[in-house]
Formats: sequence, C-alpha cells, structure tokens
Amino acid sequence: MVRLSWIPFVFASLSVAVETTQHSTREAACTVKVQHKPWQMLTSAERTAYINAELCLMEAPTRLNVAGSKTLWDDLQWAHILQANVMHDVGHFLPWHRYFFVVHGNLLREECGYTGPLPYWDETADASLSDLSRSPVFQNTAFGGTGSGAQSYITTGPFASLALRMRRPGQSASNYRISRSLNVRSLASARQASLDACFQMTTYTAAWECWGGSPHGAGHGATGGLMVDVFASPGDPVFYLHHGWLDAMWWKWQTLDLPGRLTDMGGRNVPRLSYVQRLGTGLPGREWTDYHGERGNITTLNHILSVNELAPNVTVGNVMDVGGSVVCADYIFSNSFNATINTIVDGFMTTFTE
Repeated sequence: MVRLSWIPFVFASLSVAVETTQHSTREAACTVKVQHKPWQMLTSAERTAYINAELCLMEAPTRLNVAGSKTLWDDLQWAHILQANVMHDVGHFLPWHRYFFVVHGNLLREECGYTGPLPYWDETADASLSDLSRSPVFQNTAFGGTGSGAQSYITTGPFASLALRMRRPGQSASNYRISRSLNVRSLASARQASLDACFQMTTYTAAWECWGGSPHGAGHGATGGLMVDVFASPGDPVFYLHHGWLDAMWWKWQTLDLPGRLTDMGGRNVPRLSYVQRLGTGLPGREWTDYHGERGNITTLNHILSVNELAPNVTVGNVMDVGGSVVCADYIFSNSFNATINTIVDGFMTTFTE
C-alpha cells in the first residue's frame, strides 16, 4: 500500500508557497551560484569527486522511511516513482524535474560534502558518435557501460554493484541492479537539427510539449534498460545527467526572450487519460490535485512542486529563474553550442525585421 503520511507536509507548505509567488514574479537572487556544466567539461578531479559523492548518497540512511527504503538514493527514486502519474505529460513536467535535479544536488552537498559543479550530459555532442560506449559518460571510471546477461545489468564502473529496491506503487520492494542497453541511434533527437524546432517555439505552452517529446526521450532511449522505466529511472545516476541536460536546454530557450519567459507558464495540470492508461495507473488522486494552488486544468506559476519530505515544497514560480534563490545556478554551455544558438537567434531576428 502506498504510504502517504507526508501529505500533511504538502498541505502545510501550500500557503507559504503560493503567497511567495503572488507577491513576486522573480525569485531573490542568490549569492553563490552552483555551476551546471557538461560532464565532458569537468576535470578529472571534478569527475572523481562527483562519483564519490553519488556513492556516498547511495549509502546515506533513508529520511522518508517508506516501506523498503534504506538509503537517500531509495528516497529520491521513490519520490519520482510515486509521482510518475502526477508530473509527467503535464505543464509542470519541466519545472518539477528542474527542482528534482536541484534537490538531488543539494543532498550531495548537505549529506556528502560535495562542493563541485552539477554535471549534465551534453547529449548533442555525443549524438555524433558511432558507438555510445565511446562517450565520456559511459566509461568505467565514470558511470560504467552497457549491460549484459538476461537482465542487462551493468558489470563495469563504480555503480555496478548498486542494490536498488524501490518499484512502482503496488509492487513490493525487492533487490535489483542497474540495467542498460546503450543505443546511439536514440540520440538522433538530441542533435542540434532536432532541437531547433523546440528553440523556435515562442510560448511555453508549445515549448514544453516539444522539449518533453523527442529531446526528453533521447537520453532515456539511448541509455536503455532502467532509464526507459517511467517510474524507476532515477535509480540510474545517468538520469540526473540527462535531466540536467534537458533543463539546460529549457533554460537556454528561456534566455532567448528574457524576462518574459521567466513568467511564461501553461499546459495541463492533469495528464491525459490515455497517458496514465499506458503507465498502468489511474489519474492522480485528490491528495495531489487538491493542493495544486490553482483552479482549473491549466498550470500556473502558483502550481506547487513536491519531492515528498526531501525538501520544502516550492512553486513553479520559484524555479523559473535559475539565478534565483531556489535553483541558484549558473549554466555553462560549450562554445560550439553557444555559436549554434547565436545563429538561430540571428535567424529569428532577420525573419522578424523582414
């Protein structure tokens, strides 16, 4: 049975979160920003420190104490499992995953003393590879390679022996490991030519559908195995690198029209029935839909984002500006990526002036 003892925490945070958003459309700026940068740009020492911090988090004791959970890694995975039919196929898909990425990074610092950048996977760069096993992400000194055997469990890298336990609601916790089936073909939708369509969207209502489609599916499909499990994918640490990349793409899209895109929000609040039927779940229950912070089925800046009791609830409005106090990040992009985006922007301006 799903444990919902933390739901009062969700409701208790409602008034504070909504009030904050109604009084200000911009988050207060933070003073010390955390760099979010491609794994490919990290130094050897930074990569080692990050891997060690992840291993530390995988050993840190549970805070949620849900059935089967033993570690903070289990807790993070459970937060995603429990809300799979809440924050997928909806307008707050990108804000929720931005906050989830940030909470994961905060736990690395709080629990494991990590002080380095939060890496993301530059999938656009790796999309040109002929073999994904050549990616810096999937080396034995990084996240390990593809899986083998009947269950495609990984056998190389520092996470090969990681014991995972959390499964979708209704299934009892039991041990399993990270499975992968690397496939570079799925990264085709991470190529710049494929991303251009999303960068050309002029409203969030259109953009989130674009980013949540093929670009979102790129890293999940290319990694395969556990990463294509809509519920349990955060069990593979590559999940955070992938969603860090997707969030970087959304942020770059936001920067093409600031400050307007710091308040541009929309999309449905409740996933389509056809989507949750494919998941094998029902629509979100009242314990989720009654506290969203807005009326109707349109996502607003007042929509509340919860990661259970791993961090305080925030609103969509609180995470729109990555330089604000909640996200507190500085995104680093490769020179080649920035050059490509500048070309796209110049094209927009030429079309507009003509």
